[in-house]
Amino acid sequence: MSGSSKKSVITCDLEGRIETFNDAAAEIFGYTQEDIIGKKRVSLFSPGEVVLEHVPSWLKVARETGEFRGETVFVRRDGTPFAARIRITPTFKHGQHIGYCGVTEVLEEVDPAQAMPRISPATRLFRWLVITRAPFLTAMIVPVLIGAAWVAVQGGPFAWGRFILALLAGMLLHVAANTFNDYFDWTSGTDPINNNYFLPYSGGSRSIELGLISEGALRRLAFAALGGSALIGLVLTILSGPGILLFGLIGALSAYFYTAPPLRLAARRGLGELLVGLNFGPLATAGTVYALTGQAAAVDFLIGVPIGLLVIAILWINQFPDEESDRAAGKHNLVVVLGKERARWGYLLLLAGAFALTLYWTLSGIFPVGAALILGGLPLAVRAVRIALRHYADRSLVQANAATIRLHLVAGVLMTIGLLASNMLRQFFGG
Repeated sequence: MSGSSKKSVITCDLEGRIETFNDAAAEIFGYTQEDIIGKKRVSLFSPGEVVLEHVPSWLKVARETGEFRGETVFVRRDGTPFAARIRITPTFKHGQHIGYCGVTEVLEEVDPAQAMPRISPATRLFRWLVITRAPFLTAMIVPVLIGAAWVAVQGGPFAWGRFILALLAGMLLHVAANTFNDYFDWTSGTDPINNNYFLPYSGGSRSIELGLISEGALRRLAFAALGGSALIGLVLTILSGPGILLFGLIGALSAYFYTAPPLRLAARRGLGELLVGLNFGPLATAGTVYALTGQAAAVDFLIGVPIGLLVIAILWINQFPDEESDRAAGKHNLVVVLGKERARWGYLLLLAGAFALTLYWTLSGIFPVGAALILGGLPLAVRAVRIALRHYADRSLVQANAATIRLHLVAGVLMTIGLLASNMLRQFFGG
């Protein structure tokens, strides 16, 4: 196989952010150094499914053996693919691994289809999990479970059919929110100028940037998910009552206008955070109660406040790495307004508030005693806060991003279990 005499040489840090980009790279890929250095990541040059399936293993081989050699397909700025021979080596500074160097040689006579690495069915499925950000659907699943457990603890028959419908409607609404968010953050320019994100915790799915889906297809997917949720909502309206329409309408408007113009609620100094906390907390729990029973009281909203605060905490900590690009794009969330240094204390208050309010309402008799099982998440919360306070401005913050997501899931599941066990606990303590 014959190759080009010109060799692209690109170096990047451990996040994939491009640090050097030689003249041959500019000629081969069609970008200038001003376009690329410090502004883009090397994933830009590969088909998205290759990034998902092969790039991590190539980097692993390079780290462990000193280099990776192989053939692949890259994509030029104008979208045309080409076959290439690639050599990846780790780079070091003062003995510490700091990134990678990739040397690319174009294989002029090779059909890109022949050089394309094999993509497994699992990766093709995983592609859709990335596009929809499915692993983060726990943000909706958990409050629905809490609402269902809250109904179950009241006694009486449990409407399993309505529960499944409510769960599916909530998940589809969340998919719509995720995909609208990615679409409008991309088309508004927020995501294209963001090179400091921590995948998969911040910066969106990057599915358009990776070429996993087109702008138009992502927009259609968002409306399809919204439509699916609306259809299920109509069924629940017939089964449970017209109040479902109000819950659904609030959720639909929130999903769309969180990042869509002209409202763009995520950019309005705390309104976005409040909206997320309400939709993935009190509104989700009370909406579930209404779907199952045909009515909702004030306490059905209150039971969702602690988990809503933990959802805001996820959003809050994930905004830290995006702060500079959000500021540049005019996305004035509270982390941008406060600045990272002061915003870290807001993160602490959110976690403290979630646990303190649960304990207060439990001791006041508003929540059953089992709700206090949420306190089992305190060790995770303490660890996350310690990391956030110390590393709010560096890469180590990613540990807090991950810990906050785990905290939300653990605390939510514990609260669900506690609610379900409340009658038994009441008998045990003689209540």
